[in-house]
Amino acid sequence: MSIVMENLCKRFDGKTVLHQFTWTVDRPMVLMGPSGCGKTTLLRILLGLETPDSGTVDGVGRTAAVFQEDRLCPQLTAGANLVLAGHGLTLREAETELRALGFAESDLVLPAAKLSGGQKRRAALLRALLCKDAETLLMDEPFTGMDAELVAQAAAATVRLAGGRPAILVTHDEAAAALLGWPVRHFSG
Repeated sequence: MSIVMENLCKRFDGKTVLHQFTWTVDRPMVLMGPSGCGKTTLLRILLGLETPDSGTVDGVGRTAAVFQEDRLCPQLTAGANLVLAGHGLTLREAETELRALGFAESDLVLPAAKLSGGQKRRAALLRALLCKDAETLLMDEPFTGMDAELVAQAAAATVRLAGGRPAILVTHDEAAAALLGWPVRHFSG
């Protein structure tokens, strides 16, 4: 399966953020570029949250996403948030992966509203990666708020859990991109 983007164009208030953007993604890849160059807009188009002004997108399939905001249900535990979007994921599986990313037993019983920013970010990342029926992964700055050790752990989990599915991971962090070992596309908008 491949995501095929051809000649995508998108403007907001007279400003062009995507112009004749063409890219085929058939495996996990990293997209890097300066702020404001259209990376998040591209992900929003792929998710169906924005419509391109022109161009085509094919092959996205069922998606799981990590947004810049964590978007967790604040009253649910981290594990329950993962199960909610996991499409067959069990609480046991979810909590095993959360522990692997540094969650203590006491963290697993807290509602998401009481978790630290880094814990919320890790839960949001795992929620996408563990979605059992996702054909495509779209991740926007998933390592934000994590220290270097957690980034290394999260990157390893991302590689392991993404498998060979088409994936686009947007990051500004060159060290994180290197840890992933995925091909990198530099984008200037």
